[in-house]
Amino acid sequence: MKNITGTIFDIKKYSIHDGPGIRTTVFFKGCPLRCWWCQNPESQHMEPDIVPAGKSKRKFHVQYKKGEELIGLEMRAEEVMAEVRKDIIFYDESAGGVTFSGGEPLFQPDFLQLLLYESKKEDMHTAVDTCGYVSRKDLEKIVPLTDLFLFDLKLMDDQEHKKYTGVPFQSIKENLIFLSKQNCAINIRIPIIPDITDTTINLQQIKQFIASCENITKVSLLPLNHLGDKKYDDLGRKNTLKNTLPPSDERMEEIQQQFQVSGFETEIGG
Repeated sequence: MKNITGTIFDIKKYSIHDGPGIRTTVFFKGCPLRCWWCQNPESQHMEPDIVPAGKSKRKFHVQYKKGEELIGLEMRAEEVMAEVRKDIIFYDESAGGVTFSGGEPLFQPDFLQLLLYESKKEDMHTAVDTCGYVSRKDLEKIVPLTDLFLFDLKLMDDQEHKKYTGVPFQSIKENLIFLSKQNCAINIRIPIIPDITDTTINLQQIKQFIASCENITKVSLLPLNHLGDKKYDDLGRKNTLKNTLPPSDERMEEIQQQFQVSGFETEIGG
């Protein structure tokens, strides 16, 4: 196996929300976006984040130093694969596999490509969770190795997208159009953020856009939650939406019905 290393901040076993079946999800550190609602702020920077000892729940990949915890560990591909292989029996029994998430896994493209290659050598189902704001060249390299893309769509308006995520939308749109023409399945994931992404016009534009794409297998609606609030405090970062209430169950069901009526298999969560 090539001597390529990457920075990982967690490996989650027995996941049932990041693709079909029982899965192992590998969380890459580093992301080009700064979404206001990000629930994993420790994923944003490539370098390790420092929090007081005992604060982090990312126990598998935390290094301890002088009463502090460093979130983020440099690992060799073989070390990651050794963890993934431990659960092959569960993948086989449940039609599951391995999911590479983050952060943005394509922020570390060579490491991702190697892990996908090693996973496919062992006939594992592979999924990549991406924000879409990535190099087309890097995206093209992993398409033959990826069975499922979990593709985030947040805001269709370019200026709104830049305001709330820090980056424009156009290249994300172009990358989804490209992926939709490839021989791989795509699960669209939409964060439902009150007064930001859940507006009538934004949801309508998303529906119209993905209706023009091929190979969209599912739409997952992800309601705002506050599970990451304490992380912002521990990291000393601003939590812009700390006082924003999550969407109600009724609102989530209403949006789900809108997408179902438009012909999309739609789930809340996932």
